[in-house]
Amino acid sequence: MFTLDSRLQQDTVLIGDFPLCRLLLSNDANYPWFILVPRREDISELFQLDVTDQRQLWQETTALAELLKDSFDADKLNVATLGNVVSQLHMHVIVRKRDDAAWPAPVWGKHPAKPYTAEQIEQVRERLRVVLTDDFRFLED
Repeated sequence: MFTLDSRLQQDTVLIGDFPLCRLLLSNDANYPWFILVPRREDISELFQLDVTDQRQLWQETTALAELLKDSFDADKLNVATLGNVVSQLHMHVIVRKRDDAAWPAPVWGKHPAKPYTAEQIEQVRERLRVVLTDDFRFLED
């Protein structure tokens, strides 16, 4: 049974589900920062996913990155799995702009997180509703 790591649960806003991954929004309005978490139990590394799930994760990641680049007018996208603090496998997809709070440095630890307001979260959801396909299911917290 899939359970989201408590730190991810605490630091993010639930957006919805792709066929494999749960889509979260990092609760830091400094950057449109999304996190994909494969809904598989006890997975901390990419190679622990079977080949089918590896392909699906990559398809969901690249599709999300492409739509975020266009929808958020990104200058660059940062896509990575790190997992040094949260071991549950998760993929960061971060929209970067030349005028963002940390540009060109990495976003981690650069500035304190600036939590989204309820209105800002709804604006992000609405922006995503326009571009996400039928294989995505929006969920509420």
